[in-house]
Amino acid sequence: MSSRIAVVVMTAALLLYLVVVGWRAVALVTSGDAIAVAMGVALLVLPLIGAWALVRELQFGFAADRLGRALDAEGGMPEATQPLTPSGRLADADAEALLRRYRAEAEAAQGDWRAHFRLGVVEDSAGQRRAARSSIRAAIRLARTRR
Repeated sequence: MSSRIAVVVMTAALLLYLVVVGWRAVALVTSGDAIAVAMGVALLVLPLIGAWALVRELQFGFAADRLGRALDAEGGMPEATQPLTPSGRLADADAEALLRRYRAEAEAAQGDWRAHFRLGVVEDSAGQRRAARSSIRAAIRLARTRR
């Protein structure tokens, strides 16, 4: 639950920032000075990009959470049979064997969102964030096409 509170707080802080920057941008654009207008236009672009990024991250987070809950309810989440490091990650030696197993499973079941989601969970536990997000994005796409 604390992660949800953190998401709400960070979203509120970012929205406040975007509103303040947008307000300052409008003030610069309406000033009439050529340099201020150019700066205002540039500042208007930043809140738009920030809002787009915020929406995309929230969509990803909600979709990943929904799939994670569904997979957990089915009893399909990967079990951590090996001891975890104090940071909650898999040890490198243990991670390689699990990564090979879940990658092979995901490659064998290209159309199964569950296999890709499990791979993403294991990759995240192994500290491979970029690969984990990619696998979970694939799981989200596959789950959407199955509806």
